[in-house]
Amino acid sequence: MKERVRCPWNANDPQMIEYHDTEWGVPVSDDKIQFEHHLMEIFQAGLSWRTILHRREGFRKAFAGFDPKKVVAFGEKDVQRLLNDEGIIRNNQKIRAAINNAGKFLALAETHGSYSLFLQQFRPKLKIVYKTDENIPAVTVESEALSKELKNLGFQFVGPITCYAHMQSVGIVNDHIKSCFRFDEIEKLSF
Repeated sequence: MKERVRCPWNANDPQMIEYHDTEWGVPVSDDKIQFEHHLMEIFQAGLSWRTILHRREGFRKAFAGFDPKKVVAFGEKDVQRLLNDEGIIRNNQKIRAAINNAGKFLALAETHGSYSLFLQQFRPKLKIVYKTDENIPAVTVESEALSKELKNLGFQFVGPITCYAHMQSVGIVNDHIKSCFRFDEIEKLSF
């Protein structure tokens, strides 16, 4: 049996392979899932995706199932609880950014009908297909524009690299390499 070709970043880690094969790049229209990806990308800043993915269930428990309506209500007691939670990344600035961004996320979703609809305006006009992962950028013109817009709206920890990672994870772009078995599958799912 021929083995499937995958993007090489999964590092033969079972959780990373599962994420690659079932989630990464799949277009997301559900705002609760969008918020989950947004929150996890905040915590990834400066760390590896593997580190965050392996703590996903800890984040889910700590951040009320990734429900932005609940997270926005977190107060100082919750910040202290999260700073003591070994199941997540205990970074004071990132924790406070996640709480801050929950409110901004909800406001943006209300203004645009959904966060997913807001993100659509940052979809690249030109579709680029990559043959190797070495060519995939960490930042694009679109992720820089998204970062600037989010910062103007009061979001925190939303630099262009973080924004591009979010765009990749929720299917705003399809950055599976051309030879990856998921490339064509994701293309068929694109908005």
